[in-house]
Amino acid sequence: MALGRSAFMDRASLGRLGRKLRLATCLALAAVTVAACGTGPLLDKFTAKDEETFSDEPADKLYNEGLFLMNKQSDLKAATKKFDEVDREHPYSEWARKSLLMSAYASYQAGDYDTCIGSASRYVTLHPGSPDAAYAQYLIAVSNYDQIADVSRDQARTEKAMRSLEEVIRKYPTSEYAGEAKKKLQGARDQLAGKEMAVGRYYMERRDYTGAINRFKTVVTRFQTTRHVEEALARLTEAYMAIGIIAEAQTAAAVLGHNFPDSHWYKDAYGLVTSGGSQPSENKSSWISKAFRKVGLG
Repeated sequence: MALGRSAFMDRASLGRLGRKLRLATCLALAAVTVAACGTGPLLDKFTAKDEETFSDEPADKLYNEGLFLMNKQSDLKAATKKFDEVDREHPYSEWARKSLLMSAYASYQAGDYDTCIGSASRYVTLHPGSPDAAYAQYLIAVSNYDQIADVSRDQARTEKAMRSLEEVIRKYPTSEYAGEAKKKLQGARDQLAGKEMAVGRYYMERRDYTGAINRFKTVVTRFQTTRHVEEALARLTEAYMAIGIIAEAQTAAAVLGHNFPDSHWYKDAYGLVTSGGSQPSENKSSWISKAFRKVGLG
């Protein structure tokens, strides 16, 4: 089954995490300071639509302008340009480091995922030891995650999301973002398993049982902890019965019953096996049995 789009757009969760950045205090204070300046000529200067840059302005002033545009004016595109200006005009300042991360965050909020990934990747490369590097890595991951397509489409982005989420967990295992990454990683795995199941069902409908078995095998061996594994075992039972490999059908049904005894998929698998005069019976040398022993579910 395809996951709903809402499962991949957890902006509220990201917002809560973003507010814990060490930039938060500076952000709030700076926004108030700029807001106090009024909304006259200064605002016009902030929101100018031409390509003029203010290379003579201090880094902190440019940074504050970016915060004002983002927080008070909700002009994420203009804010990103202002943060990029800090990075360009004052590349070795502490404000440049902060601006690079804020540029990535503003790009994410605007739905400009590729720009976010570019800025966040540059941040991780330039400032790997920064306390905010974990957040930058997480922005890369969620930018990929939010672009996961429906199971009917190519899942290259899902694979990329999984790799970037695993990177967060590997590099920053004790960070608050590791826990969020693990949750999303499970969702990404479920999506890939769903894709395999959809293709497997397609093959089953066309009686290409070998092709179907290969897809369901992928779910059992690679995505065993997803919600699709029960159906995969039932479909394996069905496919093996169809081509007359009864021992594997019996094993698939037995493993399904042992691990998910209350599943309606087990009832279906049990009915298929017994209708042929057999009983679910696990062959310990079967790849199905070995796969579950390896993961520890059997």
